[in-house]
Amino acid sequence: MEPTFIAILVASIIGFFAFMYFVPVNLWITAIFSGVKVNLFQLVFMRIRRVPPSTVVNSLITATKAGLELTADDLETHYLAGGHVPSVIRALISANKANIQLSFKQATAIDLAGRNVFEAVQTSVTPKVINTPPVAAVSQDGIQLIAKARVTVRTNIAQLVGGAGEDTIIARVGEGIVTSIGSSGNHKEVLENPDGISKLVLAKGLDAGSAFEILSIDIADIDIGENIGAKLQTEQAQADLKIANAKAEERRAMAVANEQEMIAKAQEARAKVIEAEAEIPKAISSAFNNGNLGIMDYYRMKNIEADTDMRDSISKGEGG
Repeated sequence: MEPTFIAILVASIIGFFAFMYFVPVNLWITAIFSGVKVNLFQLVFMRIRRVPPSTVVNSLITATKAGLELTADDLETHYLAGGHVPSVIRALISANKANIQLSFKQATAIDLAGRNVFEAVQTSVTPKVINTPPVAAVSQDGIQLIAKARVTVRTNIAQLVGGAGEDTIIARVGEGIVTSIGSSGNHKEVLENPDGISKLVLAKGLDAGSAFEILSIDIADIDIGENIGAKLQTEQAQADLKIANAKAEERRAMAVANEQEMIAKAQEARAKVIEAEAEIPKAISSAFNNGNLGIMDYYRMKNIEADTDMRDSISKGEGG
């Protein structure tokens, strides 16, 4: 009998804990005393559907005590959709206390969109400050300025689903700073009146289509960077110098080529002269043979040549 009794006792204990697991009577009693209407079988079905009844019941009790009219089916549906039930309940309570219009449908949509709905409500109540990274821009006088801004934003609940996030706000503010500095005629004007950047950027309506409402844009710091204008002029001058040197080298190379060409032509002409001079003895011999030139004529021609050579040597001597 003893082994059978022990088996029955163990089975009874296991059955009791299994019953308490699938039938959370304690949660049901807590819900009743909290004024929340929850069916016991509904809790059992939650367990079967792998929905933690404690999460749903505790969140429903909190919502009911805060004056929110929700049902267990609403919370269970949102949990099954992958939402964060406690975060939604806290967001709804905070919005209700702060007189912010936020329905359960909006809260669940924001939560399922991947945004922290409770943090969004907090930002809507307490504005958030976004620090932009250093933004470099160049004024019209060529001086680079590096500015940092602080953007105070408040969550726009109505545009939180589908609205642009912080990265878009930072990018738009950076673009506005670059435009404002770039339109300034002198960098000293920007340093003297940095609030002009804030007013110009704020007037552009940069929060359009975003999940935030920009309350203020404050320039936290402005530093002077490089003289971009002088740097560009120096680089342009160096580039022009390289181009001029290249053109000069091209002209020198052409001059050298022309000189070599003229030397070649002179040598060609000299070769023709030598070739022509080589024909003179042949012509003289032919004149002797044909009787057109006598011996005295030949000597007279030689005397003339010698006289000419002497005159040339004398003239060269006097010229030297």
